[in-house]
Formats: sequence, C-alpha cells, structure tokens
Amino acid sequence: MESPTSPASRLDFYDFIGRMRRPAAADLFHSIRRSIRLSLRPHLLLALAPCPEWPCGSNSDLRFNYCSFLVSLSQGEPNAEEDGGRVQTFFAEMETAIRDHPLWARATNQEIDHALEGLEKYIMTKLFDKTFASSAEDVRTDIEISEKIGLLQHFVRPHHLDIPKILHNEAAWLLAVKELQKINSFKSPREKLICIMSCCQVINNLLLNVSMSNDRTLSGADDFLPILIYITIKANPPQLHSNLKFIQLFRRETKLISEVEYYLTNLISAKMFIVNVNGRSLSMEESVFQAHMESARFGNHISVSGTSTSSQGLGTSTTGLNQESGDTEGICN
Repeated sequence: MESPTSPASRLDFYDFIGRMRRPAAADLFHSIRRSIRLSLRPHLLLALAPCPEWPCGSNSDLRFNYCSFLVSLSQGEPNAEEDGGRVQTFFAEMETAIRDHPLWARATNQEIDHALEGLEKYIMTKLFDKTFASSAEDVRTDIEISEKIGLLQHFVRPHHLDIPKILHNEAAWLLAVKELQKINSFKSPREKLICIMSCCQVINNLLLNVSMSNDRTLSGADDFLPILIYITIKANPPQLHSNLKFIQLFRRETKLISEVEYYLTNLISAKMFIVNVNGRSLSMEESVFQAHMESARFGNHISVSGTSTSSQGLGTSTTGLNQESGDTEGICN
C-alpha cells in the first residue's frame, strides 16, 4: 500500500483543491457549504476555521471561502458516534454532488475517488482536534492500554502467543513495528489507516514467504493474528484506542471493505486481546501472569523514580524482538 506521504497521496488533496478554486466550482462550493451546515454539529462547524487555500475577497462566491465556515460560535459537547454519522452522511452527499458536477463530467472513477479522498483529508484534518480522542473516556482508555502494553513488554515473548519458530523474523517484525508507530504522525483517517495496512502487509508478506520457501500451508488468521498482537505489544502505538475509533467513525464507509476491513478488524482484535489478556491467554498459570505483571510494575517504578530513562514502545522493547524467556513459568527480568 502507498505511503501517506507519497506523491499519489498528495495529488488527491491538491488536485481537489485546484479544481475547487475554479469559478466553475462555485455551485458545488455552495452545495458543500449547505451540506456542512445541515450535517455537522456547531462545535464541528466552528472547527472548520480559516484555510489559506481559499482567501476571502470579491470572488469568494467562486471558491472555498473559509470565512463562510464560521457560521456559528455555539459550542456543543463532543459525541463521537453522532459526529461520525453526520460526517458519513456529508461524505455520501458530496460524492453524489461531485459525480453530477460538470467539473468531473468526464472524470474516471479513479479521478472522482481522488477528489473524494482530497475532500476527506481536508475536512478531517480541520476537524481533527474536535473528533480525535474527543472524550475523557477515550483519553483514559488510551492511557490504560498504553500502560498495560508497557507492562506486557517486559515479559511477553513469541512462544507465549504460540508463534512457531519458523515465523520468527526479527527484521520483518521490526519493520512492522516501525510502520505501526507512525500512526500518530498523520491526522486524516486514510493516512492513519495506511500505517496499519503497511504494518499488516509486512506480516502478510512474511507469511507468504515462509509458506513458499518451506512448502507449508499457513492457516490465515491463526498465524497472522498472534504475530500482529506481538507487534502491537512491541510497538505500543500511541493512542491505539482513539486511532482505531477515529478510523472506524470517520474513514469513508465505502473504503472500509475487503483487505482494508480484514486488517483493521485484526488490529481491533489485537487491541481487545491486550485489554482482556490473562494467564490463560499467554499459556501460563494466572498466578504466574500476575507475578509477571507485578514485577513489571516494580521495574517501571524503579525506572521512573531512578536515574535511568524509560521510553515507551519500541525504545524499551526491541532489545531482541525474538528474545525468549528461558523459563516460561519464572519471572522475566
């Protein structure tokens, strides 16, 4: 899958901006403005603040006039699910408007899709601060998951997840970790999703290569998901819960299909595994699991209160991605 920073990704956005600045796009602009007013709640309308791409002036009716977006100064309480539904309705209406507009009369389906990608990126980048981790509960969940992963990093090894040795590939795992850790570098749902896709495709390629070189049939999710769980623990991606929720709510629904849906669903499953993990999940006695967790808490406390530094995620956990505990029933230090 392409990188979020690839020329093709940038083209989607800038081609859309370029077309919308043409005088012929005036009626479409008014249609978008009307749909925004009807679809979005006041606190989201307020977030669509000035954008230098569409300056105010005598020709403001012929372009995206950012001043027109400040239609209300009312504030509303965040409601992610409601906002997600309204944004999805807005995107669906805009797809119809763009397809029917003369500017795209001879456009291919790919060109129309590029326009819709550009629209999604513009809208969701502007709304990011109002829609990402928008509730105290989301913030709390992100912290809890990150802290739990930080503890699991101390002792979880591939064999705890029943990952066969034939699939141990430190180089591939490290690449997957790095791809997943990029997720907070971007603000649009599509770009965040690309980070997930890139991570998952590294894992999938590993499975394919092992399958071909060893004449072994791999059993899909039974082999894929344990590796993804392990990668997620090693990466400790920032704000995992909020990133997944943001993608689910604000990525255009028509794009969450097929391979994309499969990989996203697997990462959601990996998150839920981590949230609910216990001794049985890791093939160990519950008392041993709790001892591991307590030892990890103690280790983190010493690290934070002492002179040594502790960095979250990859920095603390990749000293031997493939390292295994010599005694699965003992305390790993």
